[in-house]
Amino acid sequence: MNSLRTFRRRKLKHYLMLLPFFALFAVFFLYPIVYGVAISLSKWDGVHPATFVGVKNYLDVINHPKFGLAMGNLLKFMVIVVPVGILIALGLALLVDRFTSRWASVFRAIYFFPIVISLVLSSVIWRFLLSPEPVGLVNTVLAKVGITGISWLNDPNYEIAAVAIVDMWHAIGFHFLLLFAGLKAIPIEYYEAAMVDGATGFQRIRHISIPLLEPVLFLVAVNAVIGGLQSFEVPWLLSNSQPNNYGGVGGGMLFPVMDIYVRAWQGLAFGNAAAYAMILLALTLFVTGVQFAWRRWRMNYY
Repeated sequence: MNSLRTFRRRKLKHYLMLLPFFALFAVFFLYPIVYGVAISLSKWDGVHPATFVGVKNYLDVINHPKFGLAMGNLLKFMVIVVPVGILIALGLALLVDRFTSRWASVFRAIYFFPIVISLVLSSVIWRFLLSPEPVGLVNTVLAKVGITGISWLNDPNYEIAAVAIVDMWHAIGFHFLLLFAGLKAIPIEYYEAAMVDGATGFQRIRHISIPLLEPVLFLVAVNAVIGGLQSFEVPWLLSNSQPNNYGGVGGGMLFPVMDIYVRAWQGLAFGNAAAYAMILLALTLFVTGVQFAWRRWRMNYY
């Protein structure tokens, strides 16, 4: 009885303060996942009552030819945007960190500007820029240096690269800002001591900046991976997709979320689309879990 009275007096108010968060979390996160799992095990067109079919939807998704194509495109896309995007953001952060505070503010605004623009508008702008010459600025510039014949939006060999360029252009500003803030949090005394010991600029970056930026780099990597797995707007708009014709020429811009969207709202196969979404969710959780496990192992090992 005393313990219950102590709990009410000391801890109940704290749990009550957390209650709104957990209520919203349950309604907008846990419930949709549970409902999605239930729908994924059913055949449902959104109108008639759902019919339980077990794992049939999962088997249909995995065995469909577009599933392998979409996952292959996603893998190629991730291999480009995650390492290249992080390296560019890190390079920009290290570069801007060398400027005075006034110029650093200017460059921060410039690099962060793309993130302010919506993905829809960014995709429309880049669809114009990546058009064939003489309309497309990118191909026009490349033609000046003797590089011709690149069809960014209609050649399966370049379509993934086009999506990656637009995605990185839009996301790098946010990652740059995180890394730049991380650099500013590193005590300047570390660099001064290294300079006294004769360390070069590269050595200071390698042995001070990057190790101390590890938590921020990990955050950026996780964010880049999750964002990449959810890619939808950029490939959809660059390929000028429609519900009955999507994914670009030869399926070169076909991504999982696009396939989920069309299966649900064009094909009215909500159970099939939910199964696809659960597979993508499992993949996201697996990849993120691997990232956390690798970081934990690395920290314990070193």
